[in-house]
Amino acid sequence: MTEVKTGDTVRIHYTGSLDDGSVFDTSEGREPLEFTVGSGQIIPGLDAALPGMSIGEEKTVTVPADQAYGPHDPNGRQSIPRDQVPENIPLDIGTTLELTLPDGRAMPVVVAEVSEDAVVLDANHPLAGRDLTFAVRMVEIV
Repeated sequence: MTEVKTGDTVRIHYTGSLDDGSVFDTSEGREPLEFTVGSGQIIPGLDAALPGMSIGEEKTVTVPADQAYGPHDPNGRQSIPRDQVPENIPLDIGTTLELTLPDGRAMPVVVAEVSEDAVVLDANHPLAGRDLTFAVRMVEIV
């Protein structure tokens, strides 16, 4: 039976969940995720768990935060004066906004705190600092 090896292009179905069991992403109901194993296209901890799997095999993989989206970086939070935020911008805590960087790239940020004087925006990935669990089914080696 053929086993996945680094460099293979594969298709998987997956469901990602947090420690409390809540699902943060899944491919079920969509086309399987296709990528090249070992190419850096997916988080490192999941990528490293795939070599040796066979078509149709299922496994559950726990990926520590440092092998997923990294630790939560306190430097990723920035306070800006409230009067510098246009009035039409929603400032509900948890709202995702998109900032345009000086080089023209877009950067998603989340409203983390709001006071009369300031707004704290968090540029960390929403899953930074979290251990992740993936239920994976190997669909195909392309």
